[in-house]
Amino acid sequence: MNVFNFTFYGNTLLAWLAALAVAVVATLALRAVRGTLGRRLAAMVGKTETRLDDLVLELITQTKLWFLVILGLYAGRYFLTLPPELGRLAASVMTVALLLQAGLWGSRIVSEWVLHHVKRRAAENAAGATALGVLRTPARIVVWSVVVLMALDTLGIDVTALIAGLGIGGVAVALATQNILGDLFASLSIVLDRPFEVGDFIIVDEQVGTIERIGLKTTRVRALSGELIVFSNDDLLRSRVRNYKKMFERRILFNLGVVYQTPPDTIEAIPGVVREIIEAQPNARFDRGHFKAFGDFSLNFEFVYYVKVPDYAAYADTQHAINLAILRRFEADGIEFAYPTQTLIVERGEAAPQRPSADLPEAARRRRPAVAGAGASPDDKAPAAEGGGDS
Repeated sequence: MNVFNFTFYGNTLLAWLAALAVAVVATLALRAVRGTLGRRLAAMVGKTETRLDDLVLELITQTKLWFLVILGLYAGRYFLTLPPELGRLAASVMTVALLLQAGLWGSRIVSEWVLHHVKRRAAENAAGATALGVLRTPARIVVWSVVVLMALDTLGIDVTALIAGLGIGGVAVALATQNILGDLFASLSIVLDRPFEVGDFIIVDEQVGTIERIGLKTTRVRALSGELIVFSNDDLLRSRVRNYKKMFERRILFNLGVVYQTPPDTIEAIPGVVREIIEAQPNARFDRGHFKAFGDFSLNFEFVYYVKVPDYAAYADTQHAINLAILRRFEADGIEFAYPTQTLIVERGEAAPQRPSADLPEAARRRRPAVAGAGASPDDKAPAAEGGGDS
């Protein structure tokens, strides 16, 4: 009896040996291809500045030998006639191996993406880069969770109940830690959306200061008065944040008032005078100037201009120079600034005519005092001068 004709699971020993030889050759060939590609890419990596070839090289090195062996065995099975059960088992093993290898590749790609963004932002925003680096672990957990669930489903395990249980547990954990998770996701939103960064000058409601650190749960702001203000990231994103560091230019509005005695021709010339003063400043761009209103004690003007740089010190210096120039120009032209005043106009009316004493009854004339003073008639004054007796 020829030993090569021995039958096992419906295949002769010769067929099994042939399948094994194919598996070994395929495995060695795949390993050789992996090594050749790795060496050639390693030689190219030092000559290029892009990270794409580095990532491809790392993915090649992440290709495991056990995965190549399983690929070789799966290639050898095509030289065999296997029962349906063994065929399905071989396909399941191959699928699980492919999923595990894909998990390794996906985890590496996610890590490389996060590291790339961390390195790019580390120089300009160290705190933001640190917060972004925290994404590596959650992202890898998500990748491996998907891989494990797909592998279990491939092996015929019902993952519906498992997913439901994980969902209920996730909801419970989320409810218990909703404040922490809210701040964490707010931190990631700040890092990715970048509404502000470390060093920006912001105003949040009544709080004013410069951002010192953006953490996973809180953001620290140094107030102008020196104290440290700690904001919850979630509360900070819910607020209206005014970021002055992001300004391209600063809009300035100011008012002037001159006295009512100023001649109309001078009033008409004031906007042009102020415009010349503003345009003479290197960082200023004039927008408009108008005689706006008649005030209680002044004729009011409104002027608007832009400071071309966002720096507050540059604005303060520009406004200082403009104010001094206006003061000197108005003094030279004899234009008087208005200040709160109130003018009282008193009108003197004529006294009401007095009724002659001769027209009064005798009793009334006897009761009237003969005292000279305000409101006394000439007839009353004369007797008082003579001694004060009654007539």
